[in-house]
Amino acid sequence: MIALSLIAALTASTNVLVFTKTVGFRHDSIPAARSAMLDLAAQKNWTIKFTEDSDVFSEVQLKNYDVIVFLLTTGDILNSEQERAFRNFVESGGGFVGVHSASDTEYDWEWYGKLVGAYFKSHPAVQDATVRIENAEHPTTSFLPNPWIRKDEWYCFKHNPRSSVNVLATVDESTYSGGTMGADHPIMWWHDALGGRAWYTAMGHTKESYSDAMFMRTIAEAVEWVKRKR
Repeated sequence: MIALSLIAALTASTNVLVFTKTVGFRHDSIPAARSAMLDLAAQKNWTIKFTEDSDVFSEVQLKNYDVIVFLLTTGDILNSEQERAFRNFVESGGGFVGVHSASDTEYDWEWYGKLVGAYFKSHPAVQDATVRIENAEHPTTSFLPNPWIRKDEWYCFKHNPRSSVNVLATVDESTYSGGTMGADHPIMWWHDALGGRAWYTAMGHTKESYSDAMFMRTIAEAVEWVKRKR
C-alpha cells in the first residue's frame, strides 16, 4: 500500500489554471502564450484549463487546482468574492505564477500587490537587454546563461520589491535605454510569505518569448516549484 501510494503521488498530474482575462491593454501574444502553455502541459503531464471567466474563482472550483497562472492579465479582473476565494487558495498552500502584466493587474487590491511583489509603473520600447542571474541555484534559473541577453519589454515598477521577495534575476539598465529603477532592477523573483509559494517574471511581452525554449522552461519550472504542498 505504501509503495502504491508513493507511485500515485509521483505520477499525479499537476492541475493548472491559466487565467488570461484583460480589462485594459491586451497583449497580442496571448494566443502564442496559450499555445506554448499547452505544449508544456503535454510535456509535463499537467491537467490545464484556460479561462477568462472570473466565476472560476470560487472556493469550490479553486480546490481543483494546484497552481494558478496569471498569464498576461491586466486591470481589475476579480470582484470581492472572487478575490476572497483566490486569497484563500493561496493562503491554504496553493501556488501562484505571474507572467509579465500580472503586475499590471488589480491595482486597488493591496493583498494582490503583495502576492505579485510589485506593481507595473512604466516601460520603454521593446529592445535587447542583459539579464543578470542573481540566484543560479534555483530550479527556475539554474539552466539559464549568465548573463542572459534577450529582447523584451522591460518593466519598471512602482517600488523595488527586493525587501519583500527573493530576487532571482535583475535587468542591467546600462544595456538598454529607458530604465528608471537604477542599478538594482529586479525582473524575476519568488516568495512564500502569504502561505503559498508565488513566483513572478516581468518578461514575456513578445510573441517570440513563447517560442523561446529557455523562457518557457522558466515558467515550466516555476509551475512545478510553486505547486500546492498537500
